[in-house]
Amino acid sequence: MEIQDIQEFHIIGISVRTTNANGQGAKDIGALWNRFIGEGIAEKIPNKSGFDIYSVYTEYEGDYTLPYTTILGCKVNSVDEVPEGMVAHKVVKGTYQPFVAKGNLNEGVVVAEWQKIWNSDLDRKYTSDFEIYGAKAQNPENAEVDIYIAV
Repeated sequence: MEIQDIQEFHIIGISVRTTNANGQGAKDIGALWNRFIGEGIAEKIPNKSGFDIYSVYTEYEGDYTLPYTTILGCKVNSVDEVPEGMVAHKVVKGTYQPFVAKGNLNEGVVVAEWQKIWNSDLDRKYTSDFEIYGAKAQNPENAEVDIYIAV
């Protein structure tokens, strides 16, 4: 897919600091998803601009092998009201390379797509990358998740 220019946007959600070393990211992000769904976080986010769920990867200490922050939340029109225990984050305007993970979410199609990205020669910026879980991701057995990598 062609590189896309994405305008700045904000999300509000919950976050975790993690690393991909020793599979820690998969454990931490899995626990974050469990909390997000289990606690009904999406319903508690004020000023949502839609129903898509965003998973943002940011605050990289270097490349993908070093610690980073993952934020799971929703796009919002305003960050004036951030509920206790949540964070607000601005995804900066920039150029992004889109990817699509297709298949069964329970079989790790998103992780598999990330492994392709990690093993590519893509000139990444390591500012903020993000996934969008929209209408096409509602059926976990046959989902499409859009992934955007800052380049």
